[in-house]
Amino acid sequence: MPFPFALPTTSSVLLSDCFSSVTHPSLPLQATTKRSVLKDTLKKHKRLPAQSRSSHLSIVQDALTNYIPYLLALNTASSFRDVGTERVDVDVVKPLEVEWRTPLTAALPGREAPRPKLTGIHNEIAFTFSTLAHVHVLLARSQLGFLHGSPSLSQDQRTTALATAMKHLLEAHSILKYLLSVPSVSASKESPIDVQPSTISALASLALAEATLTVVSKDDPYAAAVADDRDETNRDWMFKAPTIPKVRAHLFARICLAAAEHASQACGLLTGNTAGKVDEDLSKYANDLRRTARAKSIRFLAIDTELSGNTGEGLAWLRGAKKELGLAVELEDGKRKGFRGLKQSWQEKREDRRIEKGGEWGMDAGRLEEARVVEMLEAKWDRENSAVNVQTVPPFEPLLARLPTGREYHTPQAYEPPTLDAYILTQLRAPPDPEDLAFRGDEEDSGGEERFRRGDPPGAFPGAGLDYERSATSSSYY
Repeated sequence: MPFPFALPTTSSVLLSDCFSSVTHPSLPLQATTKRSVLKDTLKKHKRLPAQSRSSHLSIVQDALTNYIPYLLALNTASSFRDVGTERVDVDVVKPLEVEWRTPLTAALPGREAPRPKLTGIHNEIAFTFSTLAHVHVLLARSQLGFLHGSPSLSQDQRTTALATAMKHLLEAHSILKYLLSVPSVSASKESPIDVQPSTISALASLALAEATLTVVSKDDPYAAAVADDRDETNRDWMFKAPTIPKVRAHLFARICLAAAEHASQACGLLTGNTAGKVDEDLSKYANDLRRTARAKSIRFLAIDTELSGNTGEGLAWLRGAKKELGLAVELEDGKRKGFRGLKQSWQEKREDRRIEKGGEWGMDAGRLEEARVVEMLEAKWDRENSAVNVQTVPPFEPLLARLPTGREYHTPQAYEPPTLDAYILTQLRAPPDPEDLAFRGDEEDSGGEERFRRGDPPGAFPGAGLDYERSATSSSYY
């Protein structure tokens, strides 16, 4: 399940005060207007309830897509390069200074993420494109959340949702890779941890790992069987058992190992960053995704082995998968026992409640869900082995030592950012009307973030907490 990124917010800035153009004098003014719309959209998105944010993501995506062509035009022209086939002269009047909220930077519990003042257009480009990548990840998350929230979907509906999620994750990966190709961004060493090259590379690896696992989820009947088992209205288990072709089981194992390699690379980049400390939830998620991908690959190897008639060795593979998940809980008659089993069951129920309420679920990267699948297979095979096959279960450590190599499934395409049309560039040659002012946005520069976060006094009108505060010069309540 993709990570639930929090979209950043930004301050207001007049690009027309920082850039001027002799050939296209309306360009800085129009860029300011597009950016102000983006600023308002991000602030409104932050104040929405968690259940309403997924439907607002398309509006944020449109605001980013409309602003990027003007931002790239200013960056290209200020570097004495042509915009498309047209020459655009842009002079830098003063360095661009703007504030961006940094939600991936570690902060004290209960504190808002910092919003440092950043200098240079390269920071503006980095935050704008990384925000667009986060939007695509959140769109993929909403598609996968639709699957988990509605377990009784048809196969066509599941395939469509998974294909859409995969498309968004690959788009996020391409955007982040494009951002690393921007020289001013990749060479920046003083930027916040959110847009450091190592963090951008880690996020790109995470997106690719999640897209790779989505390929397997599309044709994984065992995960669907566990989801159907939790659906009280489902009765398919009475007449149909999940099956999987033997050849594809080994192929899926190698694809999952490739995803684990990408997640491991992301985990190393996030934990080894010396420029600052990344949010702990993101680092933990990357580690859980690596463990989930490895356990899933081992589970497919177990399926491949069991289909060959080696049930004992298949059980050994499953125990190795539980070891990778960090949930080595013994089963007794198909049920967990001990304190660790009770704790795992409590965590799964809490995760189910989060899915029902639409909260920040999936922070374990599917680790608990994979544990359910492994335990379902282990209980089933253990009963069969005890009653029919009676094969010895070997130790799993030698099996884990001979895991196959990973196999890449995707060939990510290069990202092509939106550019200004020739017709729009022609219109920007006209000088702006002296009476026209740049649109600063409807939201306050602070976005009301401090005001909306502070609790109101009892009985006060919502949002009127500031009216009840004492004045700074008063030393009395009266």
